[in-house]
Amino acid sequence: MSQRKATIIDQQIIENRAVLTLQIDAGITDFEGHFPGYPLLPGVTQIDWAVFYGKKLLNCGTRFAGMEVIKFQDPILPDSIVLLTLTWDADKQKLHFVYSSENSRHSSGRIKLLVNE
Repeated sequence: MSQRKATIIDQQIIENRAVLTLQIDAGITDFEGHFPGYPLLPGVTQIDWAVFYGKKLLNCGTRFAGMEVIKFQDPILPDSIVLLTLTWDADKQKLHFVYSSENSRHSSGRIKLLVNE
């Protein structure tokens, strides 16, 4: 059975910060075709998940207004476990994200999400 999101093993939410422990299951559909013989979790998927969980868990803005300092440093492979750390800066309306694991920082950046008025 294919799926769209990682399995959440654990989540901790304190004020404007959420830390999710994610099991990156090999059956995630976004691995298909990216890349044959060496599947990697696409960067666009990582950004999509950060926005999805930021909205769901931190009540951040909903209107996309850009991205800053997006860095993809180490590929996320199937069947790995990663931490997704999200921090919502309400004053700047920016969602900071970091994907990391025990020995690596996989990706990071800031996403501008405006609060609809």
